[in-house]
Amino acid sequence: MKPTLKAGILLGILVVAWMFVIGVTGWYKDPVMLNMFYIVVLIEIGVLIWGLRLTAKEGKTYGGQVGAGTMMAVIGAVIIFLGSILFTTVVYPNYFVELRDVGRQTFIAQGMTAEQAEAQIKLMEPTQTPFMQAMTGAVMTVVTGFVASLVIAAVLRKKPAAQA
Repeated sequence: MKPTLKAGILLGILVVAWMFVIGVTGWYKDPVMLNMFYIVVLIEIGVLIWGLRLTAKEGKTYGGQVGAGTMMAVIGAVIIFLGSILFTTVVYPNYFVELRDVGRQTFIAQGMTAEQAEAQIKLMEPTQTPFMQAMTGAVMTVVTGFVASLVIAAVLRKKPAAQA
């Protein structure tokens, strides 16, 4: 299996697995622990470093490395999209209701009135659908993958041989 495909599949599987850890532990219902979700960024960067090391051994140029890292992210994003849909529609069908409850509690704890908190929840509702959440996760995976690949490829790119 090519390194780009291998890394992309690994990225998708690890992020979806972490998503399910967040679900099984119930961290998505805790305003503080919900932030643990953002470990997915570290997972993505780690997988990209590993994958781009593999492609660097193939002799890819800087542009080739950036392209490979972005493609790893695209492959991962497809898996993440599907995993997110599964998570929010089949395994945790009340996810968004529970998330809104957490948001409501958080807003009130921050000093909002119940009416203000409810208004804020209403503003967020259009993005709190299985499709929108899955699409946002997929797009952010690709954006993060591209930006991280720009940096990682600069560090890992094959250096030209020293001239005598």
